[in-house]
Amino acid sequence: MPRFAGDQIPQSKTGQIISIADKLDTLVGIFAIGKAPTGDKDPFALRRAALGILRIMIEGQLELDLQACLNKAIENYDAELTNDELASQIFDFMMERLRRYYIDQGISADNFEAVLMRKPVQPYDFHRRLNAVVQFRKLPEAESLAAANKRIGNILKQAKNLDNKDFSVDLLQEDAEQKLATALTSIKEKVIPLLDNSEYEHALSELAGLKDDVDTFFDDVMVMCEDEAVKNNRLALLNQLSNLFLKTADISRLQN
Repeated sequence: MPRFAGDQIPQSKTGQIISIADKLDTLVGIFAIGKAPTGDKDPFALRRAALGILRIMIEGQLELDLQACLNKAIENYDAELTNDELASQIFDFMMERLRRYYIDQGISADNFEAVLMRKPVQPYDFHRRLNAVVQFRKLPEAESLAAANKRIGNILKQAKNLDNKDFSVDLLQEDAEQKLATALTSIKEKVIPLLDNSEYEHALSELAGLKDDVDTFFDDVMVMCEDEAVKNNRLALLNQLSNLFLKTADISRLQN
């Protein structure tokens, strides 16, 4: 179980474990001998097996690392049958099944893509992130913040070594960047604990409150200014803002 589309998942934990293990073994074995589905042909029902695993993990609320499960299943096969790319090949195949699973439920492709870009390895965690994005999309601030994150991403492509760099309050010159920095520092104290508890929807709702300060920043502040120190400080500020959103999804992928 599930044996066909719409069939219920196993109700007991034992049943769920056995079903996942059986389906993982089938996927790994058939992929290993080069018989992955092509086009409409799927003689070994691997698409159904993949979706069954995903549904059990999501609907059963199992916090399982799919990548780790695939690696464990691969260990049961002789080395000559496997290769270093096998786990990632099957993982990508399963993500395409997951895409179809959600599209069939009316979830838009860009919502799915926003989460996929963060590469969550737990399907249940993916599900929670996706639900958060769907709810965020309904907020009046969503469109503006998605556009801002896209703009930030393009700006940050020109920067280097910003991952762990904090901004300096002393280098904040304009009122707009000072206000954004203050708001960002305040909201981080609320959002980080939420993210640590996988409360993605609540976290994005809090981050939506930055919309006006972000808009004003881009209206009033030139990021790529001539002063190198000020420029790098502004980039560090934007990088911290971007990273808070990215802890849930890449909302820059959302279409207008």
